[in-house]
Amino acid sequence: MGTKNERKGVETTNMNLQSLVEQATQKENSIVAVAAAEDKEVIGAVSMAVEKKMAEFLLFGDKEKIESVIDEVAPQLKSSHDIKIKHAFSPQKAAELAVKAVKENEAGALMKGNVPTAVILKAVLNKEWGLRTENVLSHVAAFEISGYDKLTFITDAAMNIAPDLQQKAQIIENAVSVANAIGVHLPKVAPLAAVEVINPAMQATVDAASLTLMNQRGQIKECVVNGPLALDNAVSLHAAEHKGIQNDVAGQADILLVPNIETGNALYKSLIYFAKAKVGAIIAGAKAPIVLTSRADSAESKLYSLALAICSATNK
Repeated sequence: MGTKNERKGVETTNMNLQSLVEQATQKENSIVAVAAAEDKEVIGAVSMAVEKKMAEFLLFGDKEKIESVIDEVAPQLKSSHDIKIKHAFSPQKAAELAVKAVKENEAGALMKGNVPTAVILKAVLNKEWGLRTENVLSHVAAFEISGYDKLTFITDAAMNIAPDLQQKAQIIENAVSVANAIGVHLPKVAPLAAVEVINPAMQATVDAASLTLMNQRGQIKECVVNGPLALDNAVSLHAAEHKGIQNDVAGQADILLVPNIETGNALYKSLIYFAKAKVGAIIAGAKAPIVLTSRADSAESKLYSLALAICSATNK
């Protein structure tokens, strides 16, 4: 990754979140199951997605409350054939029914509505009818940052607290799968640390070096991994050149792998609140992508997350 002025001789993708929305509209037969859809921002995002013909929606939850929110936020949805409301007597039941709809291929993606994260994840991880796989679940966020010419992926800012080496390898694989699904082939992955040298006292540097070697030996595929890299040397060619760091990832990273959830959470929110970046994010690693946005996220951010999920679902 780098600014438009820095990326000398590097082919750019010029991909942004709006182009991701347009890409999602080209996918056919996309259906999203929403758990506890009685939420204004969720219905707002659903309305925008329906207007753009991105997908159809199965809205699980309290039917009366969902209809009330639609009346208030998006009355045009009342006559739409692109939504179906399916009553559930509790948020827990709504989560169960939405997950089962995805499990039974009635929908290709899952979206969290007005339901606690723990409740929907419990349904996702149900051994009998859930969406669990052998892989870890991880959060993948695609950021559009002013001054940068492509989307930047950050993982994992929300799911795994302190992943070990094998979990980090799976987190990379999840992010690479998402990047591939939207057309980013052979993405460059930077395992982040505070320094660029291996220091046994800093586990992030040891793991980063191991992940680099695993990639070189074919254990982590369809990407280029090189680290450890500090953030500046991962995203700025100028910074990397100034430090004499020369490799295929330095200054050009597509995917930033954070060492722990604190780093990821701080980086994620710094980009939103300080840099005013736009973001779409999903949970990857399950049998279908999951839109697990926060109540504080805007309808626009939820729309971008839906687009990322719809594009990722087609890659399964």
